[in-house]
Amino acid sequence: MQSTVRIVLSLAALCGMQLVLSDAQRVSAQSYPSRPVRMIVPFPPGGNTDIIARIVHPRMSEALGQQLLIDNRGGAGSTIGTELTARAPADGYTIAMVSAAHTINPAMVKKLPYDSVRDFTPIAVVADVPTVFVCHPSLPVRNLQEFLALARKRPGEITYSTAGRGTVGHLAAELLSSMTKIEIIHVPYKGTGPAVVDLMAGHVQLQFASMPAAINFVRAGKLRMLAQAGAKRSAAAPDVPTMIESGLPGYIISSGFSVFGPAKLQRPVVDRVNGAIKTALSDPEVRKKLSDQGAEPVGSSPEEHDRFNRAEIEKWIKVARGAGIEPQ
Repeated sequence: MQSTVRIVLSLAALCGMQLVLSDAQRVSAQSYPSRPVRMIVPFPPGGNTDIIARIVHPRMSEALGQQLLIDNRGGAGSTIGTELTARAPADGYTIAMVSAAHTINPAMVKKLPYDSVRDFTPIAVVADVPTVFVCHPSLPVRNLQEFLALARKRPGEITYSTAGRGTVGHLAAELLSSMTKIEIIHVPYKGTGPAVVDLMAGHVQLQFASMPAAINFVRAGKLRMLAQAGAKRSAAAPDVPTMIESGLPGYIISSGFSVFGPAKLQRPVVDRVNGAIKTALSDPEVRKKLSDQGAEPVGSSPEEHDRFNRAEIEKWIKVARGAGIEPQ
């Protein structure tokens, strides 16, 4: 009898502690943020993810009422900084801005140090950046159909540069090859910079690049844009048709730049950060800066972000398998 009473009392005490902890967590979430928030960017400064983070972060800081500190943690295809986010306390004081690499890595990396869905809390898709299909001006083509005709006449002769194996540019080219039955040669580089430099020098002929990385070179006449791969034409290149308009139904390649937190973030914290993102994206100056970079402001809900993340992971796995690319 006494042991039964002790068990009952212990259970009651445990329940009481859980209620106290739950109340404390609720109060903490309601007062969030009470100190600066770290936003991890899992790439070096100057890349697309860093640029977009720095465009939105001043207005986000204002909306949060606390300083938002950008922490660049590049390396290993973004997995170093992303793992730091996954392992951070679920209190909202560490979040991350990620790129399409987050959804591509499950298709390319055999053993990720985290689960790309379960170990994160979706907060919002911030912006969408279309991929563009560009060539060196010496290539005698001006649109997708002219390029496909040339590629079929010269199988295995035309080269394209990328920022490395398993990047958006690589998979975009593999998808084009599989859909159109052409043979073009992959030349991987260690980063976007040298890949673009060699393209402009004429050492390679093609590239699938992000709009921000290519648009100024296109405007300067150093590159020619054959098509853009977004679902619709970007305001940054309104006269250039999409891949779909150019005769490839369903060909949409773009990079979603998103904000995640560690798994099990409380909903009030998620809503607070999501609201700060939407406030930033409603600012005309922020929207103009993003548009000038070829980025389309999004500002999704957490639920929309979750669906987007899962769908993109599934898409890239299918593309990689279809191209015979094995994860390493």
